[in-house]
Amino acid sequence: MSAKDTDWDGVRLHVVTGKGGTGKTTVAAALALALAAGGRKVLLVEVEGRQGIAQLFDCPPLPYEERKVAVAPEGGDVYALAIDTEEALLEYLEMFYNLRRAGKALTRFGVIDFVTTIAPGLRDVILTGKTGEAVRRKHKNGSPVYDAVVMDAPPTGRITRFLNVNTEVSGLAKVGPIRNHADTVMKVIRSPETAVHFVTLLEEMPVQETLDGIAHLQEAGLPVGGVFVNMERPPALPESYLAAAGQGALDLDEITVGVKAAGLENHAAEIAEALAAEATDHAQRAELQEREKERLNSVHQPRYELPLLADGMDLAGLYDLAETLRDQGAA
Repeated sequence: MSAKDTDWDGVRLHVVTGKGGTGKTTVAAALALALAAGGRKVLLVEVEGRQGIAQLFDCPPLPYEERKVAVAPEGGDVYALAIDTEEALLEYLEMFYNLRRAGKALTRFGVIDFVTTIAPGLRDVILTGKTGEAVRRKHKNGSPVYDAVVMDAPPTGRITRFLNVNTEVSGLAKVGPIRNHADTVMKVIRSPETAVHFVTLLEEMPVQETLDGIAHLQEAGLPVGGVFVNMERPPALPESYLAAAGQGALDLDEITVGVKAAGLENHAAEIAEALAAEATDHAQRAELQEREKERLNSVHQPRYELPLLADGMDLAGLYDLAETLRDQGAA
């Protein structure tokens, strides 16, 4: 699939957020692979210090530098950067105040922790600013160094505050380097080149956080991207069985006959009851998924559905998810 066929033609910064446990780091990594496919160069950025990217790509913990971690399908490269807040702050002090040496001394006294604690907006400016710099960076001929940048961002509950750095630093600095830097970051974040994607499961709380997060972003005038439904479980039973199981109306005698026909004569009745209970649980899960899909229909954003991988998540599974995203037009 070519770039012009995607939902995100022209978008160069993909911010990926989601409630904890929804697999946002996995989706961010799969999206980076999908975007790099076909010969493009993509940077995958981690801002929470968990080294989740290294684990997914089965490589050693990432240092504070951009490193190639994968070759994408049909050529293309994925680079990764795990932003170290302390190192990024030292860079910031050197860039705007020529204070790197002083910054190193400050770290010994815990002043950096103090600053980022009392002024969390500054920390967010540093993290988003480092990502924004990668988006803006160009070769000498004017072409971008990276075709796209994917940020594995903080969870949904704090994504609006994290991205809306101008508001966060308004009480910290009205003028000067901090303010100018925040303004530059916001130009990137608010531009048509940025999209904020939400990762969710088809469960009540993640879906509600997704709906709330989208509403908050829209209120703040920040660019909403797509909704990535992760780990969807396809129905394993015919629709008629699902309906009967959901209503508790399965025919135990019929199931018992089937169990015996399978050669399980001993304890056939007990096995039938266990199977009926499993079918009921499965039907309830399928009903929940359909109900949460209906709730997601209330937002008119592109939606992508990623399956629950039967063999668990590994590097091969990550490539499978990337291919699924390409097939659905996400990249």
